[in-house]
Amino acid sequence: MLTNFVNRVHFKYWRGDLFGGLTAAIVALPMALAFGVTSGAGATAGLYCVVLLGFFAALFGGTPTLISNPTGPMTVVIAAVITRLTSEYPDQGLYMAFTVVMLAGCFQILFGLLRLGKYITLMPYTVISGFMSGIGLIMILLQIGPLLGHNSKGGVLGAVQNLPEWIQTLNPAALTLGLFTLGLIYFTPQKIRRIVPPQLLALVLGTILSMVFFADAGLTRIGTIPTGLPEFVPPTFTLPALKTMIVDGAMLGMLGCIDSLLTSVIADSITRTQHDSDKELIGQGIGNLLSGLFGGLPGAGATMGTVVNIQAGGRTCLSGMIHAVILLMVVLWAAPLTEPIPAAVLAGILIKVGIDIIDWNFLKRAHVLSLRAAFIMYGVMLLTVFVDLIVAVGVGVFIANMLTIKRLADLQSEDVKAITHADDQTPLTPEEKELFRQAKGQLLLLHLGGPMSFGSAWAISQRQAIMSDYKVLILDVSSVPLLGVTATLAIESLIQEAQKHRLAIFLVNGSADKVQQRLQRFRILDRLPADHVVSDRRQALEKAIQFLHQPQEVLEVTTGSYE
Repeated sequence: MLTNFVNRVHFKYWRGDLFGGLTAAIVALPMALAFGVTSGAGATAGLYCVVLLGFFAALFGGTPTLISNPTGPMTVVIAAVITRLTSEYPDQGLYMAFTVVMLAGCFQILFGLLRLGKYITLMPYTVISGFMSGIGLIMILLQIGPLLGHNSKGGVLGAVQNLPEWIQTLNPAALTLGLFTLGLIYFTPQKIRRIVPPQLLALVLGTILSMVFFADAGLTRIGTIPTGLPEFVPPTFTLPALKTMIVDGAMLGMLGCIDSLLTSVIADSITRTQHDSDKELIGQGIGNLLSGLFGGLPGAGATMGTVVNIQAGGRTCLSGMIHAVILLMVVLWAAPLTEPIPAAVLAGILIKVGIDIIDWNFLKRAHVLSLRAAFIMYGVMLLTVFVDLIVAVGVGVFIANMLTIKRLADLQSEDVKAITHADDQTPLTPEEKELFRQAKGQLLLLHLGGPMSFGSAWAISQRQAIMSDYKVLILDVSSVPLLGVTATLAIESLIQEAQKHRLAIFLVNGSADKVQQRLQRFRILDRLPADHVVSDRRQALEKAIQFLHQPQEVLEVTTGSYE
């Protein structure tokens, strides 16, 4: 660990790292408390996550300036996990939820070791946009209860169902504090923002306001936060719940990977550097594993903390470690100062987070860009909010991939050209057109261009229906750089059908090694006479013309030799 730290830290940036870490810690404190409370695990769980994930993800990660904290998407997922497990297992549910956090960390480490970092973010943007917007809506809906002075219960559906009752019995003091918090975050002047984050300012002023003017208003507050180091939480599970916990862990781990790597890309664009995706996943995994082992929330690379860290001068992993150590001091000594913070103030902070998570830019123009994109994005968003996060992503990715495959198949089908006569539209040279005319309608040229995957197999198979009208088939694969298994099987079937109709077959083989290897593995080249496999289309046309000019009895003997 010490060697890794020394190799990655350049102490000439220590001043910038110090200010970057301090600023990131100030931004992270209200978020950690708010996310901890809204998750159902308590404010301390958010602080433990900042300390453990923040420190070890910075130490072992692959993005020097990344700040790792609890994030909105991760908190929404773990809140749903905690709600379900504690309702099914009242005594062990919370500890089982921390085990899910550990599993998420293990999955992230596995993804990094398998070098899957560069593939993690290869997800359709429509799915990511819908999912993130759904997460933002969930966060807003879950905070309506605390904003009105009530404890949120029953998840999203419970919030929607209880909304009329909450409005009728709202706590004016709680609503006032929540709106005050939102207003302060939105309208704090830029000059003040440069000195203190508006979230922290709202947290402090909102708490002071509640103690001075609303001390007897029956406000829900954070309450006592134990000081001292976190206690070890051993992995806890039951066999009936293990399968679901593993699925939740995989989902949480994948979400953390996407969240972190997208933030790493933002950090790269600001610092003009290049992060190591696989190393970052391993660092995030170690941090989340340790956070779960000590009763902390899951987390990921936090965009807000990362940006303020860089703007304040952070340049190495030392800044992320400093931010974690500063918040460790809060856990050890300053926790009593957070006890009077009202839940309504935290709700105001989180509603702003939810609003920021929603992809407003894409929401406003999705229907203009593409109706299909809008359908996928809105579908994923609604499934995320009202059904299930895993179902939403699974259905969204499946539909998006099916539509993409359909478009690719249509494009590949256009590259399967059946040429039966020479005209001005035919992609042939003048010499090839002249040779084609000499065939007098007895020659079928099937030209394949571009990569041929399973999307082109249907178009190739379609050409079998017209082969009975010709005496010679020229199959031109010289422009094919890649030949998939399904497309190769379609070619094999095409050749078998041509032989069945006693056509002479000439193959124009290209120079692509992968295509030749594929044809050899399927023994397609063995089905043809050696002199019928050529490397040039003009040569194939010349041989076809020579073949057609032979006497009828020779033609019958030659075509019969295929069998």
